[in-house]
Amino acid sequence: MRLDGKVAIVTGGGSGFGEGIARRFAGEGAAVIVNDISRDGGERVAGGIVQDGGRALFVQSDVSKSEGVGVLVEAAIRAFGQIDCMVNNAGVTHRNQPLTEVSEAEFDRVFAVNVKAIYHAAIHCVPQFRRLGGGNFINIASTAGLRPRPGLTWYNSTKGAVITMTKSMAVELAADQIRVNCLCPVAGETPLLPSFMGRDDAETRERFLATIPLGRFSTPADIANAALWLASDEAEFITGIAMEVDGGRSV
Repeated sequence: MRLDGKVAIVTGGGSGFGEGIARRFAGEGAAVIVNDISRDGGERVAGGIVQDGGRALFVQSDVSKSEGVGVLVEAAIRAFGQIDCMVNNAGVTHRNQPLTEVSEAEFDRVFAVNVKAIYHAAIHCVPQFRRLGGGNFINIASTAGLRPRPGLTWYNSTKGAVITMTKSMAVELAADQIRVNCLCPVAGETPLLPSFMGRDDAETRERFLATIPLGRFSTPADIANAALWLASDEAEFITGIAMEVDGGRSV
């Protein structure tokens, strides 16, 4: 059990990559706070983990707000006594379209969820990690922050910010034995895929797949396996990396 005795918070854990990470962590012994803004998805995932013999608790909140992250940390401490790993996975996008057609409200929401939520996570988690003598942030970025596609300019920009934040946090927090890494998935079979593509049809899918050398989209299992390694003691000397989980897309 590679995460036995550890406690993790997974934001956006009610579907997609977050669901895959939450289930994988629980299967390796971690107690998991499953967070999502959607009650149905979050309760389903947390309930499934418990039914399979794992430890999980669903906490509904909006991580774009400070209080939304605060309740997650409080729940982890109250239920499981500590927090070892914060997975900042929650994310939103605008539809694939010309940059001037994205509304200001959409722009603000994308930056609030994808970027500001990590700030909130740092504010609430760093004191707890310092108290425990260390901790681990895993931020979910994207290949969009490394090799951006047209039509997703503002979303791409949030993921570039996540990568830079990850590296800067890693250096600043290293003295406290707090590791900070991020994953850069290529587009995956998640609820966000149709928005990334603009339209979900065979021709558009083929165009996207043509840019991925291994010839398929990412899956929640791909991302969960990478996150598991970063969360485990096997990666205790790894900090500040942006790991590409992309089938060769970024080459």
